[in-house]
Amino acid sequence: METSIESVIAAAKKGLALLACILVLGGCASGYVIKLNNGSQITGVSKPRLKDNTYYFKDAKGQEHSVSAGRVSQIAPASMAREEEKSHRPPQPHKRKWYLLWLA
Repeated sequence: METSIESVIAAAKKGLALLACILVLGGCASGYVIKLNNGSQITGVSKPRLKDNTYYFKDAKGQEHSVSAGRVSQIAPASMAREEEKSHRPPQPHKRKWYLLWLA
């Protein structure tokens, strides 16, 4: 009876270790966002490499693309690009409660 419990515990530990590895390695495959001077964005899976004044990168389908370095304004990991988009939202104006109008 003890061996079956020990084997279940060992299997659970292996499963947790596998799950932790998948989560850690999955965060590394987020991709990169290339922001161009005209305001458009290009998402690439691989990190863009600069060679002869041109950035080379692969898209989600695995195809290689290139962009002139003069057109690129910023290159950031996709996770950081999403954080920047959230921080640029203007604050919402404070709405006054109708029941506090008599105090003013």
